Amino acid sequence: MSAEIGKPFPKFSLLDQDGRPRKLEDFAGKWLVVYVYPKDDTPGCTIQGKSFTATKDDFEKANIKVLGVSEDDVASHKSFCNKFAFTIDLLADPKHELLRAAGVGQSEWKGTMYWDRTSFVIDPSGVLRKVYLKVNPEGHERVLLGDIKQLQAA
Repeated sequence: MSAEIGKPFPKFSLLDQDGRPRKLEDFAGKWLVVYVYPKDDTPGCTIQGKSFTATKDDFEKANIKVLGVSEDDVASHKSFCNKFAFTIDLLADPKHELLRAAGVGQSEWKGTMYWDRTSFVIDPSGVLRKVYLKVNPEGHERVLLGDIKQLQAA
């Protein structure tokens, strides 16, 4: 299965950096950004985490929740959040359940496979509204915020 625009986003139940289970249903009634990143504590992923933390209030004022997802485990996410004082939630998907269900692509870099940096925008009813592939982490949070505000106004 792969996430399709206009269809319900795949249901998930994953643990966040504090070991709390998080499900798609927990965010009903809110816009949701699920951003997939390759690996904790790497340069681009750190830029994204810092950017989403810096703009968290802007997202919350617009009724948007932001969740990061990678294949790293809960302990790695906790360490990553603590190191950079992230205030966003990171979901651990070490078994690749959501990554596969959402159809996130994989690429190879220096002989290592990694999950492509991808962002999904899900509306308050759980329907996928927009997908961003092979995202550039620089300024992506502002693009998302602007695009979601346009969707909200439509």
